[in-house]
This record gives sequence, structure tokens and C-alpha cells, in this order.
Amino acid sequence: MTYVIWHKPTCSTSRFVLGALREAGADVVVRDYVRDPPDAAELRRVLGLLGMGPRGLLRRKGTPHDELGLGDPDLSDEQLIAAMAAHPLLIERPVVLAPEGAVLCRPKERVFEVVPR
Repeated sequence: MTYVIWHKPTCSTSRFVLGALREAGADVVVRDYVRDPPDAAELRRVLGLLGMGPRGLLRRKGTPHDELGLGDPDLSDEQLIAAMAAHPLLIERPVVLAPEGAVLCRPKERVFEVVPR
């Protein structure tokens, strides 16, 4: 069973989640989502797996969120997805795609919902 983590190496939460997956013996594919960002179609697919809308995956801290005006409640889901595809720092991390689904590991302990036992 292969797990994919959307990872940012400088993020302590992301490093914790990656470590927990590896410690559990998971086969992990590490994707630096800033260097290899998902496109809009992949974001829509992952949002479906996560069971959330784009605002739930939208990161504010350390991103161009405010300068892009993404707090505007009138923006559509497609506009938010397009912004995340164009500016991957806007994607909250880490996301783990597991054989049985996906989870946004915020808080980091959510990784234990999908970690192999």
C-alpha cells in the first residue's frame, strides 16, 4: 500500500507526519507540492477525497492569500482552486493520500487516522 504526502520540508508538522508514516513502515511517496504543484483537476479530486471545499484547504499564513484577496466570500470554488494551482503555497499541508482515503493532517496527529497499523 502506497501513501503519498504533499510535503514541505521546512514545515515541522509536515516532517512529523512523514516521520510517523515511515515509522509505521508505510511505503511513502514524498511530493514537494511547492516544486511539483497539483493542477486544478488534481486539486478538485483531492478535495473530493478529503470531503471539503477549497476554503478548507486554503492556507493564509506565509502565503499571498491576503494580497490576492482570497478572503472575499464572493469568490467561487473554481477561483480558489485556480489560485491554489497557480500559487501552491496557498495549499494547507500536509495532505496524506492513503489507500483508504485522504486526510489533511492539521492537527498533525490526524496522520494516525490513516497510518498503517
